[in-house]
Amino acid sequence: MSLAVGIDIGGVNIKASLVEAAEGTVTPRRVVSHPLEIWRQPGSLAGVLAQIAREWGKEIPVAVTMTAELSDVFPTKREGVHFILDCVREVFPAPLVHVLDVDGNLVSLQEARTSPLRVAAANWVATAAMVGRFHPYSLLVDVGSTTTDIIPIRDGRPASLGKADLERLQAGELVYTGVLRSNINTVAPQVPVEGQMCATAAEYFAVTGDVHLLLDHISPAEYTCPAPDGRSKTREAAAARLARSVCADGERLSPAQVTGIARYIYEKQLQKISGGILQVLSQTAGSPPPMLVAAGLGAFMAAACGHRLGLRVSRLACYCSREAEVAAPSFALATLLALGEGEHRDR
Repeated sequence: MSLAVGIDIGGVNIKASLVEAAEGTVTPRRVVSHPLEIWRQPGSLAGVLAQIAREWGKEIPVAVTMTAELSDVFPTKREGVHFILDCVREVFPAPLVHVLDVDGNLVSLQEARTSPLRVAAANWVATAAMVGRFHPYSLLVDVGSTTTDIIPIRDGRPASLGKADLERLQAGELVYTGVLRSNINTVAPQVPVEGQMCATAAEYFAVTGDVHLLLDHISPAEYTCPAPDGRSKTREAAAARLARSVCADGERLSPAQVTGIARYIYEKQLQKISGGILQVLSQTAGSPPPMLVAAGLGAFMAAACGHRLGLRVSRLACYCSREAEVAAPSFALATLLALGEGEHRDR
């Protein structure tokens, strides 16, 4: 039996998974998510990591991946990676730490510092590599709080056209829409109201978390980012924020009208994700369609897109747990480390 920890350091959440591996089988023992808006509190990152270390122990091997380096609190991604790695080194013994790079290698802290852009925004690699164990020819669609990863998998390995964020955006493999944090006006510049198309305000009035909370796609506990107005995370408060996105309120619009706006925005999100899926599938036009594997907090959205496009659909939760599906990169990373499946390098 062996234990391993995977930590995914994002810009708004720190997700960590503790797994146990025995005879080639991996079982999630604990999965946690710590909300942390790093641009507001970069100094709190080491404290969050220290809390994980206190609860699970510092003697367990740790694998780390990140996307928080893109936060605008850091002048460059290079500086962001170095800051994150310094926080990791402050908490965990360096010999036990492995950092995932965009080629799927688990490298030492020192090598990660030497080549910081190789380890930036690599969390999708871990999830795709794990999915490849179950479905060697598939399409991973991981819908998170902010973005959606669409990763083709061939012969059990990630086969994306892009590796860095810019190239992945160009290839349709990174889509900026998510379950919680997407600003409403970026998803739907217009929405139907009283038989007319009405522009949504270019203000930070509501987010997609309000849409999915109102439509019962997520629970209040899953709405982990701050609400735009700082108020509660109830269906009534979400409806008020959505009404404000068209410069109205609950006195001007009925609950049914606001629900109609939410359904339209949800439809637009599905269209955006489906567009990315179709772009990625066009890389291998003429080949048999792959299995779509849905993951993330928004796995329900990924599955809906797959069904609409006529693809076979599977949920990552079928192979782990719902908690691990939501924290997919951290669970996948811990799995790869526990099974020794990442190429380990130390220069």
